[in-house]
Amino acid sequence: MTRRAARLARVLLLLGALAAVVAGCAAPTAIVPPTATAAPTVAGATATAAPVANQPVAGGPVLLRADMSLRLLIYAGPGAAKLALNPADGKLYYLKPTDGVYSVDTGASPTPTHVVISDTLPGTSEGLAFGPDGAMYVVSNLFKNHYNNVTVRRGKPDGSGGYTWSVLAQTAQYPLSETNFDHLWNGITVSPDGKYVFVNAGSRTDHGEVEDDGLRFPDTRDVPLTARIFRLPADANNLQLPNDEAGLVALGVVYARGTRNAYDMAFAPNGDLFAVDNGPDADYPDELNWIRQGLNYGFPWRFGLNDNPQQFPSYNPQNDKYLNNDFVAVQTGKYANDPTFPKAPSPLADPVINLGPAATIYRAADGSQHDAAAEGQTLSTFTAHRSPLGLVFATSDKLPVDLRGSAATFSAFVASFGAAGGSLTDKGQDLLHLQLTRQGDNYQAVTTQVARGFMNPVAAVLIENRLYLLEYGGQGAIWEITFQ
Repeated sequence: MTRRAARLARVLLLLGALAAVVAGCAAPTAIVPPTATAAPTVAGATATAAPVANQPVAGGPVLLRADMSLRLLIYAGPGAAKLALNPADGKLYYLKPTDGVYSVDTGASPTPTHVVISDTLPGTSEGLAFGPDGAMYVVSNLFKNHYNNVTVRRGKPDGSGGYTWSVLAQTAQYPLSETNFDHLWNGITVSPDGKYVFVNAGSRTDHGEVEDDGLRFPDTRDVPLTARIFRLPADANNLQLPNDEAGLVALGVVYARGTRNAYDMAFAPNGDLFAVDNGPDADYPDELNWIRQGLNYGFPWRFGLNDNPQQFPSYNPQNDKYLNNDFVAVQTGKYANDPTFPKAPSPLADPVINLGPAATIYRAADGSQHDAAAEGQTLSTFTAHRSPLGLVFATSDKLPVDLRGSAATFSAFVASFGAAGGSLTDKGQDLLHLQLTRQGDNYQAVTTQVARGFMNPVAAVLIENRLYLLEYGGQGAIWEITFQ
């Protein structure tokens, strides 16, 4: 294969993986309706200003608060996948999966600089994060002969603007499904103390079905190197991760199981780790999860609080009102009677509870659409297919009072890539604000839409009262939203 052809193949596989983030955003099941309890008031939350709809840049996003302003920082170009802040130099860095890493300052005349070329990062790179010391971590997937090999690389600043690279960890090869549902390894974050690197291993299935890649891998569903979150020592060198459950357990690197595609993770100010997770090709909620060591978050047996019906012997997809022919898994018959579906483990951790008013549209068992918040109910967590991808927590007292955290709450923002199909009216492509409050062994969130009309936002960074949002679609704009 020529270099150009190989590069094209990498791009096509990346596009398939990102399509899996969006198109693969729900799964079938005899669904449980949202919890029929009144949405409680979050302590410390205050009323926001009267709603507005301001579009400062023609064709750009619409701001929904009077105390927001907008600036187009740069066009990164289509297909950029991650955005991160380097605490060592205060610059933003964005990742283009087959091109490498670029930096850009946030001053009056920002200019991108190509700081890591693609040859340094063989494969398709989908994860980017920085440690508190300015070390750069990149997650790359390398496809060969129907398998994927993942490498987590660490770049130490060399003092002259470059990086000295080493391999932190590398996986054994694991079988690709070579469908839209190869979510690959992508989301990565570093613990606040810099000691650990957390990496998302996306699923290779839509909802736990057999994906045998044309009978190459008979009876293969998800494997030990998929559908979970790993915790790796930040100072590891060439740590080898086998595609073997016992071997991974012996290494002590499996942090949490049962995540479908935790594309972004972030630490709250108290050190709690949260992750967004995208649902399957049926009208089941997307999730925000409080990630704790040793817990199972339900994939593929549950989405939100809804059981995946394919695990039950009586399942008949012809009667499943949660399926929609817009989605690939439905079109290709992935929802089917499945007598060998594995038994569910117990217990399963619940997603964060959404009190609304935003992102609480749900599908009822009869196929009708409802708004949980308007009905005085809650949802676990977001409207199906919104595809929440970018998650950041607020810590600055420069933000407006109602967007700050408090002694009782955490303030966060979530960027939603947007639905690729389906008939639910809430399509995402917006910015949500969440006020999160601890409730026993879970959190609940008051969720408000603060901006809309983005072109597939994929990542976000918050610096004091300035939120930077990267669009995957269009020309790959990086927007600067300032809260005054």
